[in-house]
Amino acid sequence: MKTKLTIVKVGGVILDDNLLFEEFLKNFSLINENKIIVHGGGIIASNYMIRLGIIPKMVNGRRITDSKTLDIAVMTYAGLINKKIVSKLQKLNCNSIGLSGTDGNLIKSKIRKVNKIDYGFVGDIEKINDEFLFSLLNSNLTPTICSLTHDKKGQLLNTNADTIASEIAIAMSKYYNVTLKYCFDKSGVLMDQNSNTSIKKNITKKEFKKLVDDKIIYEGMIPKLENCFHALENGVNKIYIGDIDILNTIKHCTKITL
Repeated sequence: MKTKLTIVKVGGVILDDNLLFEEFLKNFSLINENKIIVHGGGIIASNYMIRLGIIPKMVNGRRITDSKTLDIAVMTYAGLINKKIVSKLQKLNCNSIGLSGTDGNLIKSKIRKVNKIDYGFVGDIEKINDEFLFSLLNSNLTPTICSLTHDKKGQLLNTNADTIASEIAIAMSKYYNVTLKYCFDKSGVLMDQNSNTSIKKNITKKEFKKLVDDKIIYEGMIPKLENCFHALENGVNKIYIGDIDILNTIKHCTKITL
């Protein structure tokens, strides 16, 4: 029987709020089984861009990444945010190791092809080095992975953190019984964006399409849920979306099912 692995993707709003951030890490550190954090930090990166006079550009919830934007992403994701998470987890006696997709050849990507939109230095994942991750977990380390990958030709690529979490969950499902949790500033997928209690307790793939058509689910939540269904179709056991309480209980959140 496979042992359990919990993979948690944490959203930028939590990373940018000191109180939520501290509570999230405390809750995460108390997870007893093997665990992995995946993070981005787009809000923090955007704030630094604005301070430097660079206007962030987003299309359908995904960031356009030119060379200057990539530099800021590397500094904030792999530097400031990643090391802050690791240092605070060490304080909580959770022995974490900070990684980007370049470290240990963890995540190889290819630059996204230009179709209708040129996303710039954005990576689409080709391969996860699951053996490397497995060895880290077997060494009682908790990987903390930021949303940067590489093309193995020397180019760093900005890569969607939701997608990274999904692909890592799929890759690790051959070793573990994987639960994937998307943790952000809402209590789940909401039917009414003005009411944090209007949680949709369960969403199937069929319901998802209707919710998109009805514009209840839109923008960044669309690719997040697409990643969820992709993961479920490829070996991941359970997926939940919710706020920081999702690490303690699944009573008040959204479960994604096929």
